[in-house]
Amino acid sequence: MRNTLVLNASYEPLTTVSLQRAVVLVLQDKAVVEQAHPLRTVRGTGITVPVPRVIRLQRYVRVPFRQQAPWSRRGVLARDQHLCAYCGRRATTVDHLQPRSRGGEDSWLNTVAACAEDNQHKADRTPEQAGMNLLRRPFVPTPQATLMLALGLRDSEARELADWLPAVPAA
Repeated sequence: MRNTLVLNASYEPLTTVSLQRAVVLVLQDKAVVEQAHPLRTVRGTGITVPVPRVIRLQRYVRVPFRQQAPWSRRGVLARDQHLCAYCGRRATTVDHLQPRSRGGEDSWLNTVAACAEDNQHKADRTPEQAGMNLLRRPFVPTPQATLMLALGLRDSEARELADWLPAVPAA
């Protein structure tokens, strides 16, 4: 099951949480359900809660401004849609363009998703040294794009959510 989007009290996207955490926040009156799955519910002893897709915190949480999303292996795989940057097949690993053993860093611009076979073939070399071409260049995703990727939204779902968010009245 996908994660639940958490909005600040001002309707700004903050993060994603597990279904269990979202239900706990709702039951503790720390959040309200803004959008629920139309056909699914979570049942407990004497209570039924709709499965939340989007929840909004009751109190505003001050968050420091971030221009760049933090790097993570999971983030790289999501950014590259789990497709190998060398052959286009399903990617399960992250490859460093400039190998870490040669001073390469864990950064958005130095890493790409790769299938295990291509990652092993490239080994401790740069793509040029290994004679391997990239199908697409790595890029730094925005924090908002990272949030949508974390939700696992397809393009149409992300557009639907993006259309929905500004339409919500400001608190």
